[in-house]
Parts: sequence; structure tokens; C-alpha cells
Amino acid sequence: MNPSDLEEYLKKNRVWYRFIHKPETIHTADAAKVAGVEIRRLTKNLVSETDGGEYVLLIVPGDRRVNLKAAARALGVRRVRLVSFERAGEISGYPPGGTPSIGHKTPMKTVIDKSLLKYETIYCGGGSRDRLLELKTKDVLRLSRAVVAEISKSV
Repeated sequence: MNPSDLEEYLKKNRVWYRFIHKPETIHTADAAKVAGVEIRRLTKNLVSETDGGEYVLLIVPGDRRVNLKAAARALGVRRVRLVSFERAGEISGYPPGGTPSIGHKTPMKTVIDKSLLKYETIYCGGGSRDRLLELKTKDVLRLSRAVVAEISKSV
């Protein structure tokens, strides 16, 4: 998918959004720094797979690490594992470092870390490595039908 597909998806679903253009980055900490956003509000959108072969998107704050065991419990499965960068791009339709929280090529179950619900808006990949996307947290929940759980731990 390309960034214009993402914008079309947002408009079609009547989502408030704001793109923030920045130098190209892959890592969350670098993106937060160059864009001037709080790292705890910038999400890591991690494409993962259950032991049953189902694709799942795990959304955690940028200053924390994903807890895969907690994610598995939240989904009611035995195990969840991250997929490779290459596969993540194929599944989501976006390059790692540019993966948004919604609007993927392959529909995925989503689990969002409970700590992100305290923010009215959160930031995520904007469809490419040179922009971020600010979204209302309630829209991410509505469109992804996310399971809310504690799935992160301190770095």
C-alpha cells in the first residue's frame, strides 16, 4: 500500500488525523526525537503471529517493550511471536518504521496497551518512514476493534 491509500482510508472512515513530515527513520526513539513528539505517545505497531497462524498487530508505547506472553494471554492463545521486518511489511502493506495503527493490507486482530488510553491522541507510523500520523485514540479503538490489555513492560 502507499501513503495515499492510507489517507483515502482515513477520509473514508471519517477519521480526524494529522500527518507530521520528518526525516526518514525506522526506530521509534529516533522518530520521536526528530518529530518533536513524546516517545510515550508514539506507538510501536508490531506485526505478530499467533501459534495458530493468525496475524495480530500489537500496539505499545514507544518507550516500552512488548510483553509477548501478556499479549498471548489477552488473545487467549498459547504463543505470539513477532514476524520479520520483511514479512511485517508484506502483511501490513507498509514498511517497518512507517506502519500505522489502522488501515492495513491484511486485516489483523489488534491488541493495544492499556496505558495508551490515557491520551486523547497518539502517534504512529504514517505509511512511510518519513512521516508520522496523529490519530484520536478512540478512532484507533473503533476501527481496529482492539483488545485492550497490559502488554508492555519497561525497557
